[in-house]
Amino acid sequence: MAEFEATRGMPAESMVVFGVASDVEIMDRWLPQGLSVHDSGPGTIEADGSLVPGPGKHEGLFRAEEDQLRVEWGGRDHPDYSGWLQVSDSAAGTSEVTVHISLLDEPDSGARADEVRGLLDRSLDRLAEEVHRRVSDAS
Repeated sequence: MAEFEATRGMPAESMVVFGVASDVEIMDRWLPQGLSVHDSGPGTIEADGSLVPGPGKHEGLFRAEEDQLRVEWGGRDHPDYSGWLQVSDSAAGTSEVTVHISLLDEPDSGARADEVRGLLDRSLDRLAEEVHRRVSDAS
């Protein structure tokens, strides 16, 4: 069983960051390469790509709670996978994002764990870039 968590500062207020992080239509811009998600109805998404185990698309659960600045997800057909993203305010118009991923069928150390940590860090970097674009476009 493996639990992974990372935190990154974001260049915008929490509501802006939450808006970017919870928008399924643009998630592919910041999620790890090899993972693609699509809205498939209320409270569900479809995921596919090289990072998704098994062939084809997989249905997942998805919830974005604006009042809590929190996004939660999990694999419906892969219950060993779940995660959450929490946005919180920081100083002077910035915020912070924490992402937590549970991979119950993965080891918490070794090459695969290092790969997951790297994917998580790069995704947060890409999220920060996407937030920066959103703020820059609004100016």
